[in-house]
Amino acid sequence: MSARGVQLRIQDRYVVMDNGILQVTISKPDGIVTGIEYNGMDNLLEVRNEEDNRGYWDLVWSQEGATGTTGISYVIRGTSFKVIMESEGQVEISFSRTWDPSVDNGQLAPLNIDKRFIMLRDCSGFYSYAIYEHLKDWPAFNLPQTRIVFKLRKNKFQYMVMADNRQRHMPLPEDRLPGRGRPLAYPEAVLLVHPVEPEFQGEVDDKYQYSCENKDLKVHGWICFKKPITGFWQITPSNEFRSGGLLKQNLTSHVGPITLAMFLSAHYAGEDMVLKFKAGEAWKKVFGPVFIYLNSLLDNSYDPLSLWEDAKQQASVEAQMWPYDFPVSEDFLSSDQRGNVTGRLYVFDRYISDEYITSDGAFVGLAPPGDVGSWQTESKGYQFWTSVDSGGYFMINDVRPGDYNLYAWVSGFIGDYKYETLITITSGCDTDLGNLVYYPPRDGPTLWEIGIPDRSAAEFYVPDPNPMFINKLYINHPDKFRQYGLWERYTELYPNEDLVYTIGDGDYTKDWFFAHLPRKKDGGENEATTWQIKFKLNSAEQTGVYKLRLALATANNANLEVRVRDKNSNPPLFSTDIVGHDNTIARHGIHGLYRLYNVDIPCEMFIEGDNTIFLTQTMCSDLFQGVMYDYIRLEGPPISSS
Repeated sequence: MSARGVQLRIQDRYVVMDNGILQVTISKPDGIVTGIEYNGMDNLLEVRNEEDNRGYWDLVWSQEGATGTTGISYVIRGTSFKVIMESEGQVEISFSRTWDPSVDNGQLAPLNIDKRFIMLRDCSGFYSYAIYEHLKDWPAFNLPQTRIVFKLRKNKFQYMVMADNRQRHMPLPEDRLPGRGRPLAYPEAVLLVHPVEPEFQGEVDDKYQYSCENKDLKVHGWICFKKPITGFWQITPSNEFRSGGLLKQNLTSHVGPITLAMFLSAHYAGEDMVLKFKAGEAWKKVFGPVFIYLNSLLDNSYDPLSLWEDAKQQASVEAQMWPYDFPVSEDFLSSDQRGNVTGRLYVFDRYISDEYITSDGAFVGLAPPGDVGSWQTESKGYQFWTSVDSGGYFMINDVRPGDYNLYAWVSGFIGDYKYETLITITSGCDTDLGNLVYYPPRDGPTLWEIGIPDRSAAEFYVPDPNPMFINKLYINHPDKFRQYGLWERYTELYPNEDLVYTIGDGDYTKDWFFAHLPRKKDGGENEATTWQIKFKLNSAEQTGVYKLRLALATANNANLEVRVRDKNSNPPLFSTDIVGHDNTIARHGIHGLYRLYNVDIPCEMFIEGDNTIFLTQTMCSDLFQGVMYDYIRLEGPPISSS
């Protein structure tokens, strides 16, 4: 560690931050990181790339009314450089761009953007954050994505780590090029046919295989195993500035070697996640800071993977420091400018217990006001989440001032909780909400159920991949759903007839396919599929209504229809209509956005003895259309509580 202070060197075209441990070179006034010198390595970033293609902020935007999740993509370049703070203990510098409607040619999003970089004394890394602002008299537009990208030296950083059980030696970027790689069903997926290193031959490379939920996405990066052994890590100390809440899935690191800090994206959610501004809508948000952490081995006899253990410890330290007290911008609020919320959450379901149930396994959060479950697609504001303890108590600390709704979901119970009273947070407030009770959807007793209500399809049958299309990381791995091409396996398992599940005899971990997909016909076309749930009723009620609960873990351009007893009856008893743009099936996820449907079934539709419910997914223009079920339950008519 260096005992000297931070130095700032301002040159004609560059600015250099140097604390004796590392040097970071940033173009001026663009604000693009062109070089990181550390541990005897003159540049950790890919020197073969152009300088504006090494370390940068970028975004994707589109005009008002545009559909989909794509648009104009560009690297964010500042036009003004400013020293915000300069001392021996800290340097903070700004690279900003002000949107000018009089000179804009339609290529730039109508945003003021101020990118900041911070270096601290005796700190083995640097921080970056940005302030985005849309003024009230500016035009409408859409913002599907913004992030930070770092592209490392491919001849150095070849081992990627994002979790204890998700780490591996990675292919080279040229392995994906024509001749060495063969494109598969979509551009991100490539079969490596002639890789530089033969060990990768026959593997599939796809960046989406390394996606991760926000709640688990705290640190990821790369290790250089060659001397000097070095680690490059992207640490995100808080989820408050990320869109979509804890379950939102984002990209991490992938072949390049590339590491990402994703702040806003539509992955695993689709257009519902695109941030859309109206004309005259004022908005400002701080993304970050995130921490770029560097570590190394002083003694080459140590295991290089010890750098991962050190990075995890540093991620914990950064999270404990949140909110940071060193960013100078008045838009980033310190702890004493924020408030706290506490309470205790119970669950009450009279068909399970006559008493309140402790909400162990629940997540509770504050998000901008909206409908039940709206936090899933919320992206303009901030979200603050925590998990309850074994007694159901929760404490949400360091909440930015503003108006919020309190939301929750409880593993083991369907649906979403919303506290109906608006919560206003002010600086220094301590709000105790007392005892809260979630009443999950329930009309009558459970007659049967399939799956676990946990917002994921992971408990269902996930087949082995086609051995021609594998990623070796996920062989004998709990996340086998991340293998490529599993959508083809349904047709192979059910070439002529669809899935039939018999209550009492079936085992959903073996007999319920994880995704309800079309079938691929011999001629290359696809056909809709109808799954059957067979069950017996010892007696059929003569009055009242049965309730079918369909909790979906994801949907992608799907239409799910429900019929009873007759698979050809029209119209169906229930239809979701076309729903979802999650694209989870193609991108190796196990869930997207959570959706709950409650279907009334008149008692006369069931008979004593054998009954069948038919679930038809009608959309079949491609094999990526379909749904994943989270949980299905049939309830009998309500029983009087008197």
